Amino acid sequence: MQNKSLSFWLFLTPVILGLGVVVVIPFLYGFIYSFTNWDGLTATKFLGLQNYIELFQEEEFMTSIWFTVKFAVVSVILLNVFGLGLALIVTRQIKSNNLLRTVFFMPNLIGGLILGFIWQFIFVSVFGDVGNLLGIEGLTGWLSTAETGFWGLVILTAWQMAGYIMIIYIAYLENIPKDLIEAAKIDGANGLQRFKNITFPLVAPAFTISMFLTLSMAFKIYDQNLSLTNGGPANKTQMVAMEIVRTAFTENEMAYAQAKAVIFFLIVAVVALTQVYYNKKREVEM
Repeated sequence: MQNKSLSFWLFLTPVILGLGVVVVIPFLYGFIYSFTNWDGLTATKFLGLQNYIELFQEEEFMTSIWFTVKFAVVSVILLNVFGLGLALIVTRQIKSNNLLRTVFFMPNLIGGLILGFIWQFIFVSVFGDVGNLLGIEGLTGWLSTAETGFWGLVILTAWQMAGYIMIIYIAYLENIPKDLIEAAKIDGANGLQRFKNITFPLVAPAFTISMFLTLSMAFKIYDQNLSLTNGGPANKTQMVAMEIVRTAFTENEMAYAQAKAVIFFLIVAVVALTQVYYNKKREVEM
């Protein structure tokens, strides 16, 4: 660090200042305000841990946490399976590779709000019409229950993000030495054996990165939740980010919402860092 040139620090200073002004300072102020009765303008009373005690006793907040955890687990598994599967498809020697990569990645370029409304139309109108035509009641009123709303969010997220995760796996798959694959073929290893013993261990770093990105994304999702279900029915599909926003801007309990945000931050940080630690350890073992 001491040997860095002046130009290095000149280029780095705007980034550090921006990070401090936009992220670090607001976070510290928010953490302090979470112990008060802050209403968005002033804080006149220090409440200690009262906000934190109340949030753990609030059924709606705990329900949103449990819903978010379930969503994160299912989404992370599906996104990594689909992402790796798509990457394996488009890294084969076929003429339409570039076209397929573009098609699979395109949903990630569409905004979450727009995607939510598009899939809301599909789930409500298209699924409903198909269900009525075929006499399948399960396809009608798709977003009217917590269970189908949950799977609607999972389908939307998987469709949107699988192409992005695919790009990460592609970068590692294309760097696998061809000699290893050829040697395995000569030794008589079939496709499954080559994937298990060569491909998967060599793309383990991509799995670590993808796990971190998908976990953080799944926990922080908001716009898709807002436009697809808006937390309904009866707030049973309300994720933590939406619950915090509603507490702050609908109920106008800024300090209480900030306390929820602090707990939410700690949960995401602990889960993300824990998975990175264990995945890194597994990479070494491989």
